[in-house]
Amino acid sequence: MSEILETPYGTRDFLPNEAAAKRAIENKLAKLFSEFGYEEVVTPTMEFLETLRISGGVESNLFKMFDQNNRTLALHHEMTTPIARLAVSRLKDSPLPLKLSYNTSVFRFRKNQTGRQCEFYQAGVELLGVSNAFADAEIIALAAQGLKVSGLKDFTICLGQVEFANGLMEENNLPPAVQSEIKNAIERHDIVGLEKIVDALEIDKTAADSLKKIPKLHGGFEILETARALAKNKKSVAAINNLQEIYKLAEIYGVADKIIFDLGIIRDFEYYTGMVFEAYAPNVGYSLAGGGRYDHMLKDFGLACPATGFALGIERILTACEKQGISNAVQTKNIYLSYDEKNFVEAIKTASQLREQGKVVEISLTAQSKEAAKISQVEKNYDELIYLQ
Repeated sequence: MSEILETPYGTRDFLPNEAAAKRAIENKLAKLFSEFGYEEVVTPTMEFLETLRISGGVESNLFKMFDQNNRTLALHHEMTTPIARLAVSRLKDSPLPLKLSYNTSVFRFRKNQTGRQCEFYQAGVELLGVSNAFADAEIIALAAQGLKVSGLKDFTICLGQVEFANGLMEENNLPPAVQSEIKNAIERHDIVGLEKIVDALEIDKTAADSLKKIPKLHGGFEILETARALAKNKKSVAAINNLQEIYKLAEIYGVADKIIFDLGIIRDFEYYTGMVFEAYAPNVGYSLAGGGRYDHMLKDFGLACPATGFALGIERILTACEKQGISNAVQTKNIYLSYDEKNFVEAIKTASQLREQGKVVEISLTAQSKEAAKISQVEKNYDELIYLQ
């Protein structure tokens, strides 16, 4: 009996106030995205497994199933891949840049802990068809604005560039397997593990020290010059130049004060090819948002096209708002309307008229005494009682 009253592992219910707060944030974000020229799309909750494999995600994290033709399907674990498929298959003749937004649930099997559920909700955008820093700056500005319209005042955007680390590793001719080990250590913030991997390499001390310093390149605009001093290759230098250009544009957008640089950011999807970022808030031990540039994914679907985007975690934003004493649960409850046994017809008509005026009106479904109606008004938290007798 207990199982039928519980939610499945890694999922949750939203009670009325929680659902209202969630919907309020989603509506604010949808409005903001539209104001920036992004058009909403909706893709299926499930995709063919082969489609989702293109993103290079960990397949064991997918919820899989079979259709009646024995084809393997999976619930989408992120939205960049489904939107890339949609853009190439259904919107291939649309003029570029293509600016798309979404608001959906996402599914990823993982250890259930605070901020990391198996079903969670995201809102985000994808900007397809432009490869310059101007596009990346718009994405970062939009993410920052999204956190602001959600009510957050105190947050930080950590901005990195995957090509910086890639350039250092390629400069030393490290094989792909070793590069993958180094990236995994950086992603896990495993400094000791990173040093062990690097110490085992047959490279000179200067190169080894540069690789070890990647996770420590964290700070303000000045950290980019520190990073530049380590870069002896064109790819890493270009990455630093790209970050500087993005930052200058972020200043114009008025969001540069929210940015710190972190060259150790290695996002958990393999498709990123340029700038990457994550957003954090105090007293919340996980990112609220993340994204970056992915210029090769659409080519894997058959259309070479640069792209950049981000996703905001709705539940994570709600948690951050709660930590900062910000409420998004604005449930308007104007009028509780009740009546005696003779006035049910007039009650229905009155409620309809009030709703046409924009009022939120709950009508009693049975006749009540005025005393009972007052009790119902208070219990249901309505601002006003109208009683017809």
